[in-house]
Amino acid sequence: MIEIPSSIEGRDYKLYYLEQELKPLGYDIGGNWDYDHGSFDYKIDDTVGYQFLRIPFQAADGQLDGQNATVRLGRPYLLSHKYQIGLDDHAHVGNFRASFDQFSEPQDKDASFPEKYIDLGKALVHELESVLLD
Repeated sequence: MIEIPSSIEGRDYKLYYLEQELKPLGYDIGGNWDYDHGSFDYKIDDTVGYQFLRIPFQAADGQLDGQNATVRLGRPYLLSHKYQIGLDDHAHVGNFRASFDQFSEPQDKDASFPEKYIDLGKALVHELESVLLD
């Protein structure tokens, strides 16, 4: 994980506004959101694992599944996940759980981040700043 300090940190925005501004730029709400926190993810590459720019947020007012939720942005960071090839040999779940959890565990959840994408990540954060701080 590589943190990228930004002037968007600590700023509050309506979640709906962020979705309207960031989705056209290629961001999606990460699958790990909960009622009080989540993230916007920009997939940089998926050739060997996945490399993301992640913009974390916390609920500042309301719950994320409610209308008019306000969120506070955290520090952006670059993240790399390297997944196993083939079947997850540590999976010992019954059929009920397997129907919901079909994916193998990451081989390395915090894999090293490719050097060639660090400048791109910084440029993406700069783009975010120009969109959100105007």
